[in-house]
Amino acid sequence: MNIEEFKAELAKQQIQLTDKQLTQFKQYFELLVQTNEHVNLTTITEEPAVYLKHFYDSLTPAFFIAGLRDTHWHLCDVGAGAGFPSIPLKIVFPELEVTIVDSLNKRINFLKELVAQLGLTGVHLVHARAEEFGQDKTARGQFDIVTARAVARMSVLVELCLPMVKVGGKMIALKAAKTNDELAAGAKAIQTMGGVLEADYEFKLPQSNDERHIVVINKIKNTPKKYPRKPGTPAKEPIE
Repeated sequence: MNIEEFKAELAKQQIQLTDKQLTQFKQYFELLVQTNEHVNLTTITEEPAVYLKHFYDSLTPAFFIAGLRDTHWHLCDVGAGAGFPSIPLKIVFPELEVTIVDSLNKRINFLKELVAQLGLTGVHLVHARAEEFGQDKTARGQFDIVTARAVARMSVLVELCLPMVKVGGKMIALKAAKTNDELAAGAKAIQTMGGVLEADYEFKLPQSNDERHIVVINKIKNTPKKYPRKPGTPAKEPIE
């Protein structure tokens, strides 16, 4: 997917990119590839693949959740790595306020440089484990939206994310194949964390036809205080 195809595919979803935004994506790609030479951020470095499988893919939640486009929501991105999906969403929908949590300081340092280069405001970067951040009073139950992409299977992911979502807010998981199996295995964890499945939007990426799912979980009650458990425990002992 080249830049013009990227722009055209988003236009099909009534998302019109400005010249400034296209320049920001170009700068994003260049810094990503440059930094990736000495910091492991991604295995995808070819420009067409980055535009399709990172940039376009990161924007797909806005195809299904209209509020991402025009609401001043505070979004927390768990385990964002090189900034996906939150930074592409922030570029296109600047009304969003974004907090990114990642456990690796090298990635946080990359994101600091990226945010500065792109001139983004309202982006907060936190070096922490999600399990620790979810127990922090400044984060617990504070976010309208919590996103995660390629972080963990659903039974683990909801324990990392849902504690941070405010009651009435949403968790959005960007998933690929076998999502139905993950949702079945994660049903108990979703309920335990105070969530209920709202939707599983299935679609295919253009050009590659890769299967994708946008899973939306509504937070309907407060998460019990003992969750999330200590770092590493959710992955070792998932609620299933």
